[in-house]
This record gives sequence, C-alpha cells and structure tokens, in this order.
Amino acid sequence: MTSWASGTTCFRLSKPACAQRVCRVPGYSCPQSLLKPLCNRHNSGLQAGLKAQQRKARHAMTYANKGESDVKGAVGNPSDHQPLSGSGSQESSKPATSGSPQQSLQDLPAYPEDFVRRRLIVFIGIVIGYACYYLTRNSLTYTAPVMTADPALKMDITQVGTMTSIFPIAYGFSKFLSGVLGARTSPRVMLAGGLMATAIVNILFGFGHSMVWFCSFWALNGVLQGFGGPCCARILTSWFATKERGTYWGMWNIAHNLGGFGAPILAGSAARSFGWKWGMWAPGIVGVVIGLLLLVAVKDSPEKIGYPPVEIVKPNKKKDAAGVEQKESLLQLLVQNVLKNPYIWGMALTYFFIYVVRQGVTSWFVFYLMQAKGVADAGSAAFRVSGMELGGLFGSLLAGRISDALIAKNPKGGNVGKRVQVVIGYTVGVAAMLLAFWSVPATLPWLQWATVFMIGFFLYGPQMLIGLCGAELVGPESVGASEGFLGWIAYLGAANAGVPLSIIVKNHGWNAYFTALLAACGMAILLLAPMVNLKSYVQREALAKSKAA
Repeated sequence: MTSWASGTTCFRLSKPACAQRVCRVPGYSCPQSLLKPLCNRHNSGLQAGLKAQQRKARHAMTYANKGESDVKGAVGNPSDHQPLSGSGSQESSKPATSGSPQQSLQDLPAYPEDFVRRRLIVFIGIVIGYACYYLTRNSLTYTAPVMTADPALKMDITQVGTMTSIFPIAYGFSKFLSGVLGARTSPRVMLAGGLMATAIVNILFGFGHSMVWFCSFWALNGVLQGFGGPCCARILTSWFATKERGTYWGMWNIAHNLGGFGAPILAGSAARSFGWKWGMWAPGIVGVVIGLLLLVAVKDSPEKIGYPPVEIVKPNKKKDAAGVEQKESLLQLLVQNVLKNPYIWGMALTYFFIYVVRQGVTSWFVFYLMQAKGVADAGSAAFRVSGMELGGLFGSLLAGRISDALIAKNPKGGNVGKRVQVVIGYTVGVAAMLLAFWSVPATLPWLQWATVFMIGFFLYGPQMLIGLCGAELVGPESVGASEGFLGWIAYLGAANAGVPLSIIVKNHGWNAYFTALLAACGMAILLLAPMVNLKSYVQREALAKSKAA
C-alpha cells in the first residue's frame, strides 16, 4: 500500500505534497491541516506533531485504497482539486464532490487493522464500564444483611425493603430522561461520568447512619444508574454496522451477567470481612477508577478519531424557507422519532410483558419451590434457580449471532424483522420451559436446575434483541431516546411482577401464577407478529432515496 509516511509526496501522485492541491477520495476531503505539516517537512524538516498527522493521513489512505482503479478514480485529475491556502490551516468541512458517493468502512473489503484494534478497546471499555454499573447497583443487596445485623443501625428488613422499592422507580424514570437528554451529550462523557457519580453516591452512602440519609442517596443512585444503558446503545450503533451489530450487542449484554456475578464477590465479601461500610465503599472505589479509564479508552464514534463511519446514516433534516437545515430539538427527537413511531410502541409493550416474566421468575421461583414443591429451605431452592444467569449469558450471545446470520442470508429483507423472528422463537421457548418447570417434580433437583437454565437462555435473548430493534428503528440522534423509553416501559413491567403477582398467588394459587406468566408470553408474541418483516431506519432511508432518484 502506498503510504504518506515519507511526507514528501501526495498519495498515488509522484509530485511533492507541497506542490499538490487537496486530494479527493470517495466521500472524504484531505484537509489543509493534514497536508500542510507534510509540505513543511518537505521544505524545512520534521514538524511537531507529525506522527499524529501521519496517522490521520493513513486513515484516509486506507479508506480510499479499495484497489488501484478505485483510488485512481477517487483521486481524479489534479487540476480538478481544490487549491491549498498558503497561510491557513483550517480544515475543509466539506467532502469533495468529484461525483463519487460518500462511502463507509463497511464498503471496504476488510476493516483496517488499526481500526479493528481501536474498536476492540472501545468495546471492552463499554462492557467493563456497564458491568461496573451493576457493581454499584447491586451493592446494597449484598450489604443489607450485614447492615441489619449491626446493632448500631437498628435496621430491620422492612426498612431495607423501603430502600429497594425506591430504586426501580427512580431508575426507570432516569433511563427515559437520560436517553432523551443524552441525544445532545457525548455518550462517552455520560457513560464515564454517570459511573463515577454513582460510585461516589455509594461511597457517601457508607458514611450514613439514618434512614433519611440511606433512602435519599439510594434514590439518587437509581437516578444516576439510568445513564449507562442508553450511552452504550449509542456507542454500539456508531462503531458496529448492521450486519454485525446483533453479535456484538449480544456480547455486550454479558455485562449484565458479569456485573451480577462480581457484585456478591466484591460487595458481599468486603461487607463480611470489613463491615457493611466497605460493602458500599469497595464498589464505589472500583467505579471511580474504571470511570476515569473509560474517559481515555472509549470514543463516541469512529469519526471522532479520524475514521470514516462504519455505515452511512443520513437523517432527514427539515429545512427552513432559505433552504438551511434546522436542528431538531430534544422534544422533537422524542415526539417525532420515538413517540409517534407505532413500532417503537409495539416494542415497548413487548418489553413490558417480557419484563413481567423476567421479574416474575426471579422474584417468585424460590417461594414457589418452597411452598408448592416442598423444598426444605431457601438455600436449596436458591441453588435450583441459580442457573438462570448462566443460561441467559449463552442465550443472549446466540440470539445475536442467529439474527445476524438471518440478515446475512437475506440482506434485502427487513433487518429488524429478522431480529423480531428470533425474539418470537425465543419467547415460544420461554413458554415451553415455564410449562416444563411447572410440571417437574421436586424429587429431580438437577432437572429443575436445567429447566431454569433454559428459561434464562430463552428469556435473555428477547431482553437483548428488543433493545437492539428499538435502536435500529430510529435515526442515530434518537437512539438514546428510544432506548430510554423502552427501558422505562420495561421497568413498569418489572414493577407489575411484584404486588400484582403476589395478589394472584395469594388469592388464586400458583397455577394462576403460571397462567399469568404464560399469558404474558402470548401477549408478547401477538405484539411482535405484525413486525416480522420490519425494515430498519437505514433500510427505510435507502429505499426512500432510491425511489426519489
């Protein structure tokens, strides 16, 4: 590959860079600030910061270098190129218009190696970052038993229940609000800043002694926890193209399991060994450190560090009477792109019923085993349902892979519809495994464990894919708002798995409980049925563009 490394020639041309004008490649304009240091080197030696400029130039070269013929066509006639200003270093904000359409990284035969490495760092960052949100979210769960045993606090289980009831209300509202407001904020800053803020809240919680203090800070923790999910969704959609997004979204989803696995080890062990305060301080300290690292490692999008986008997404922007594009307000993004989209509502209501099942399983299966199946104690019952998170890890990974495979098999079909088909199949699997768990006798604990494993396997697939469908149904500026809205409705579903299901069990027994969960699965499938051929936002925009042409 021809490189800019010499600093003396314009790429693909033999003349010195200082004798050339700005070169054009498809959808990219080599800016003056990029060429000028090279020209200076040709004239007067190496300039400060040359390495950084060379890296940006190599990005442009890799982007253009799709083959000799493509590059020649991209470069064109030197006489057609824009002149280089002798004094200014201002970057050209306009791509060259040599007749070539703007292209993206996914149009290349393969991603550049340095891009793949950089993207991997970003991906690992958001996985670890979101897992740390779970450390500061679940810290109270594993610290509370030590708090109730501390005579100085004079705390009982009812007071712990009060704190844990406040959290989901604040969290669901925050997820919605942060998704909307985050459309105008850097997702990297919100992800790292939210993690550090919730970590500091955990640390301050450990200095308290009164219920007012504890409830206030735990409600604040719920508000801050809502920052994580919508930010990760925006970063994922910026760094990964549609054809691979399901796989990586599923891999990112294991952050739920990693955080859930790490919380009892970190918070629970610290609380038992050093006192309840350290059960809150330890996750808080880890959160602050990881938050600082995220600010360095994670970037909002490839464009922020000089790469072209992974795929071209051009939102339809309204123009005023003078033909100038108008920037949509936050309210317009929410109302026009999310709340007025009937398919977003369909996804949200599906999420509601999926979360009724998820929370209904996690909250009540232990009680069911003890009361209906005669399991001797809570420890034995908890072991029999312990396979759910492990099953969910494998299920979400496979769901993403399957949906990507379906899209690759028929790229002209509806991409969102392909993922919806996987969600329907998984939801049928959830219903089948609920029936199996209902009928498995208590004398077969290994079979009960295996059945719960499969319930988790099928349940976490829809939980992951519905969020991805919501992100792909809207434009890039509305991804956070869409994810926030879906998350808010989902947690309303989780809330309805508490008191309503307890009333059903108390008044009508466990058979009615399972009937309610199966009905929720049925409602989810009915809501998804009209969306099996649904196209993504990118597909709809491409179709509209082709019709207009």
